[in-house]
Amino acid sequence: MAIEEFEMFVKLVLIVILAGIVGYEREFWKKPAGFRTYVLVGISAVLVMICGNKLYEKMGTDPSRIPAQLLSGIGFLGAGTILRDGLNVKGLTTAAGLLAITCIGLIVGAGYYIPAIIATFVVYCVLSYSHFISNKLERYSYHYFKIITQKPKEIFESDIRKIFDEEKIEIVKIEVVDDKETDDYMKIEIRCKDNLDINKLISKMIILDTVKEVIELKQID
Repeated sequence: MAIEEFEMFVKLVLIVILAGIVGYEREFWKKPAGFRTYVLVGISAVLVMICGNKLYEKMGTDPSRIPAQLLSGIGFLGAGTILRDGLNVKGLTTAAGLLAITCIGLIVGAGYYIPAIIATFVVYCVLSYSHFISNKLERYSYHYFKIITQKPKEIFESDIRKIFDEEKIEIVKIEVVDDKETDDYMKIEIRCKDNLDINKLISKMIILDTVKEVIELKQID
């Protein structure tokens, strides 16, 4: 086996190991892209980089053109792992992981083995252990309500504000609408911790005598 073919073999074996490590971590957590996806993406990146170098040697073309197209194309693959669940978006980390493994494959293809190994170690640590840090951080979300009440200004300044203060909820925006044809109402945007029980909050507001209905909105127009 010639030295050139041996080096190509080493690159492919190395990316299978490196991409497999990250892919196994994703599959362990039952993410949309697992071991096989990461390995195949990594191998593809190595082959694209090798192809770019070969075209440069034979034809003098820009060796970065093909890898650049790969980075553009990997966005479509990453988009396939992103799912929308109501107001939440899932799969962004998996998509970012695919992009990271693509870049690792490119530097393996370029012959930078030590940086590739270090990058794989960093990516694996970020994916596997960053939740220990993120779980300790307080996370906030925004919620929107339409509250139908007889006296929106008065009821807000008394009972509803008291409920929000008790739950340590930040009021971001308030819009009071005086409608002569129907009941008056107000629209409220709040910022609260993710672990807040929204159903419980609505129940506290709906039992107020002057509140007729509480509707959770997707956003305030």
